[in-house]
Amino acid sequence: MSISRTIDIPAVIDANKVGGFQKWILILVGLTVVMDGFDVQSMGYVAPVIIKEWGVNKAMLGPVFGAGLLGMLVGSLALSVLADRIGRRPVLIWASVFFAVFMIWTAHATSIRELEILRFIAGLGLGAIMPNAMALAGEYSPKHRRVTLMMLVSCGFTLGAVLGGLVSAALISAFGWRSVFWVGGIFPLIMAVLMYIRMPESLQFLVLRGKHLDRVGACLKKIDPSVRIDRDTEYVVPEPKGKGTPVGELFRHGRAKATLLLWVVNFMNLLNLYFLSNWLPTIAASSGLTTTNAVLVGTALQAGGVLGTVLMGPAIDRVGFYRVLVPCFLVAAVTIALIGQPGLSLAVLFVVVTITGFCIIGGQPAVNALAATYYPTAERSTGVGWSLGIGRFGSIVGPVLGGILIQYQWSNAGIFYAVAVPALISALMLWLMSRETGTSPNMAAAAVGH
Repeated sequence: MSISRTIDIPAVIDANKVGGFQKWILILVGLTVVMDGFDVQSMGYVAPVIIKEWGVNKAMLGPVFGAGLLGMLVGSLALSVLADRIGRRPVLIWASVFFAVFMIWTAHATSIRELEILRFIAGLGLGAIMPNAMALAGEYSPKHRRVTLMMLVSCGFTLGAVLGGLVSAALISAFGWRSVFWVGGIFPLIMAVLMYIRMPESLQFLVLRGKHLDRVGACLKKIDPSVRIDRDTEYVVPEPKGKGTPVGELFRHGRAKATLLLWVVNFMNLLNLYFLSNWLPTIAASSGLTTTNAVLVGTALQAGGVLGTVLMGPAIDRVGFYRVLVPCFLVAAVTIALIGQPGLSLAVLFVVVTITGFCIIGGQPAVNALAATYYPTAERSTGVGWSLGIGRFGSIVGPVLGGILIQYQWSNAGIFYAVAVPALISALMLWLMSRETGTSPNMAAAAVGH
């Protein structure tokens, strides 16, 4: 007669190094995030060509950009909840297929109105990518490297943005703007096939749902070949199963205040991120910089973001989210305010902008990782998705706010003083969250029984 054995799924993952099986999963989810960055940057390159070819005013493209962001907002809110019901894997696969179909359809658009509708619908699928990619990356990573690996996965967005620019420039000159959407549609289709063949579901999700436990055993053997599994083996995840609606669960078990604080941080930081990404080169050029230097200033912002994403992860794994992020956003408030100061030398401006990118752009993946580690498995995708979804309101407000301040003829110094305020608010919200959880900042998830 067999003796029943119990295997703690997170404990097995935490006790082992990141092997080939997990690396493949991280690469796959990282490549799905590339789609997000590619889409954002490629649309920016396509817009001037569409304006010229269709003979439309550039202001008419504003709603097109907004429609894509609005679609991503709705997708983040709705499909993250679905993922906590049916799993991360099917939502990632079908969201990729959905996005691909409408990207290819966009290549056949013949009017601004049609383009606007298609961008919104494609954004619905794209909005499901980041929350589920972060959830899966975290659930297959050992605790001591979890934040580092999740933030490396987030680097896919920046990589996609770079590729979006390079690939779009080459495609437009050779085959026209419609080819960009064909490539942007074919890539997620390939990714969907690869995920269907090679990417497993979250082990924690399967155990909590009591589904496909034979697959759980097979995956555990790939993570730790020494683990002994037989038909009497039982699997456990030491956290409660979700009850009620996933969104409602974000406000239960003492998580309400921290959830609201996370939402404010996402809103404020994405407001800053999209304001700076959209307006910094334009404002720099208006202040007397050459076009080349203005573009390089924008590039410095993104380069700082890459450095922040790569370097913050190990720091957070070592000393915790709050000890890194609170000072980070305080520094960002100072550097943003400095950007608008008259008489700043070009060298100092580049340094200040790079530090700003480090803190603001590099800080966003860290905030996503904080959400992914704060919530338990049953609400993880919902927690990340709703934090990002609320934050995407900020991504819409940021560029609009910039236009309003410029329209009212605010000075550059005044504009950047105003934009420094959201960074201060982000720092304050994270400090309040650290006090609310009442735990060591090494892992906010400890507050919810991880």
